[in-house]
Order: sequence, then C-alpha cells, then structure tokens
Amino acid sequence: MSAPHPLNQAVIAQALHDLRNGQLRRCKAMGFGEQELEALKHPALVSVLVNATVSWCSVKVNRDVLQRLLSQVRDVEKEIATVDRMLRLAASTEMVSKFYGLTHQEVALRRDILGLPKRKGRHPVLSEAQENALWEHWKPAVKARCIALEDDIVMLELTLDLAEKLNLPASVIWAVIRSWIDQGLV
Repeated sequence: MSAPHPLNQAVIAQALHDLRNGQLRRCKAMGFGEQELEALKHPALVSVLVNATVSWCSVKVNRDVLQRLLSQVRDVEKEIATVDRMLRLAASTEMVSKFYGLTHQEVALRRDILGLPKRKGRHPVLSEAQENALWEHWKPAVKARCIALEDDIVMLELTLDLAEKLNLPASVIWAVIRSWIDQGLV
C-alpha cells in the first residue's frame, strides 16, 4: 500500500486551521470552493483526502512575489553590512539612527556583537592638517562620483570610504562635511 501524499496532508492541515479560525478567504485563495469547504466539515471525507496516495493539489510558485522576497533579504543583508561597516569606522549612534532607524540600545547591541569597544564621549575634532587632507580627498571625490550635496546616502558611502582611507572616525568626517555644506563652502 502506498503512503499518503504529503502535499495533500499539508494542504488539508492548513485548510482545517484556516476554517477553525474563520479564514474562509484564505481557503478560497488556496482553491477550495464552497462544496469542498462543506466536505471538510465531515471527518470521513477529510480522512479520504488526507490519506489519498495521489496528489489532488499542486503548488504554483508566484515568481514575482518570490523575487520581491529574495530582494528584501538581499536589501536587509546589505543594510546590516553597511551598519556594521559604519560602526567599525566609528560612526556615531546618531548617524546609524538617522540612516537606519536603530535605537541606541540596538546600536550598542550591534557593537557588542561585532566585539567593538564601548564608546564614551565624542571623538576629538580634526586638526587643521587632517581637515585639509580631508578636503583634498573629499572635494575631488564628490566631483568624480558626481555626488549631489543633498544626497545623504551617497555622501555616507563617500564618508565611509574616506574614513577607511584617512583612518579617521566616520562621525567626525560626517560632521565636518555637513559643516562645509551647511556653510556653503562647496
């Protein structure tokens, strides 16, 4: 004797769950009509369906929805990687909160996960030489990448690149760049 088809069992289990919870719309979306839903109220008929060895249902993949879900996963992974990069490059909690909406507690937890030391206080301001070096790297990069000064996301990417290149805290670089822009120096 053949074993019951597992897909049939899964579909019946979901349909019965939905019926018990008044989710008729979900049952109908699965393909059940009124007659089939009425049959699910009789244990003997449910037993026949559950124990059928041939599949009486099929699965159809909605490729558009599947691609959107996979894209969301990639977006979340990219966001986590960017937050981690920001924290490794000494971005402030306020920066992470502004761009990704994390709370102070979530940023602290993420720092713990990454094994980063707890920060106390602000980073020191740049020396004149450091600020000049930053300007010499930042200004040509903005022009070369065609970055609009109000495009904060792209400006953040440049800030992180400069923090790596110049070995300076991202939060300090961000503050200086915002200051230049706000003062109209560019």
